Amino acid sequence: MKLSDLQDKDVVNINDGKKIGNIIDVNIDLAGNAKEIVVERYHFFFSLFSTKVTEIKWDKIKKIGKDVILVNID
Repeated sequence: MKLSDLQDKDVVNINDGKKIGNIIDVNIDLAGNAKEIVVERYHFFFSLFSTKVTEIKWDKIKKIGKDVILVNID
C-alpha cells in the first residue's frame, strides 16, 4: 500500500466514532518499519489559519478499510 492510498481515507476513532482527520505523513524507523501516522485534524472555523496534527502509533490502528482507517485512541 502506498502513502497516497492512505491519504484518501478518513481516520476514525472507534471509541467514539468521531472522524479525527486525514493522514498527511507516516513516520518510519531506520529499518523501514512504519512507527506512526501523522494526522491533520479537522478544522473548525476559528482555527483556519493553524494546522493541528496528531501522531498516532501504528499499533493503535485496528483496521484499514476501503474508505476509513479505524484507530483506538483515548
